[in-house]
Amino acid sequence: MQTDKTSCDHIVSTALSQCLGKPLHTLFQVSTSAALVEGLYQGAVKVARLLSHGDFGLGTFIDLDGEMVILDGVCYKVSFDGTVSRVEGDRLIPYAVITRFNAEFSEHHPKLTNFSELVAACDQLRESENVFYAFRVDGTFSLIKTRVMKPVPEGTGLKAAASAQQEFLFQQREGTLVGLWSPGFAGSFSVPGYHFHFLSTDRKRGGHVLELRADDVTIGGCAMHEMHVSLPETEEFLKADLSRDPNNDLANAERNHER
Repeated sequence: MQTDKTSCDHIVSTALSQCLGKPLHTLFQVSTSAALVEGLYQGAVKVARLLSHGDFGLGTFIDLDGEMVILDGVCYKVSFDGTVSRVEGDRLIPYAVITRFNAEFSEHHPKLTNFSELVAACDQLRESENVFYAFRVDGTFSLIKTRVMKPVPEGTGLKAAASAQQEFLFQQREGTLVGLWSPGFAGSFSVPGYHFHFLSTDRKRGGHVLELRADDVTIGGCAMHEMHVSLPETEEFLKADLSRDPNNDLANAERNHER
């Protein structure tokens, strides 16, 4: 407990999970969406600590320098020039969401013609509007449109930062979507609704998903009933005014494929 700075309940739950061979579907998050909206993009937690809490997730980097994809326990950075690289454990990051993924349910789809069909398929697999879900989508993407954030000056709001994003269009790419769904009530600290990042099987392409067409895909997912939020200890975060409703800015920046 002293070493990991965690509770007795967490240690006992983890031990039982390992003994019984049943993964704990707990969501671990660094910082909040409200902090991102207000331009707080400075490093808060090292990647190594982040990966100690899971193997599947997404996020961003200091000054919004690229998109983060965590898949099979490895953290990747998709840069604004389109390149993909592995991220070392000592790098600090400002925002991320991660879990230990083990599919509780799955469904095969011979074809998805657009992003809306993916959302509808995932909606059918969810049993509740009030818990968090992780979705992994594997298949061949005949078309996938992504965006990657460019680094911005410190303090730039998320809405303004999103206007400088770089967009990419890929065709006939095998890969994986790392997705999270958050309930509407979580808007002050998470991104409500669906949030998907793409990573190609060859680990050369990726980004935040805007649109897609796919063939022969498998959608697997799990519900998460527990969430742990690690709040930054920086002076900027401690003194920031985070009372403003971030939902409009989040919708503009994160889900502009719906516009």
